[in-house]
Amino acid sequence: MPEKKTEIIGGYTIKYHANGATRWSKGKILDGEPEGYWEWYRVDGTLKRSGHFEAGEPVGEWITYDRDGEPYKTTQRGRRP
Repeated sequence: MPEKKTEIIGGYTIKYHANGATRWSKGKILDGEPEGYWEWYRVDGTLKRSGHFEAGEPVGEWITYDRDGEPYKTTQRGRRP
């Protein structure tokens, strides 16, 4: 599978879906690991999931959104940031 198109804008790493135009994910990388708040998007551009990383590990509240952008599932991961 080819690498996703990636840009770094304002300190945020942004990866794109295979179409090269729609965001797939957005967040910060620290020492090669995801750090802080991240978001993932569907091909249509709507928010799919959001959550926090600490030292590369998912922590705290993670939210999955329906196609209308409304939260429909919340999961607690690891310790809270």
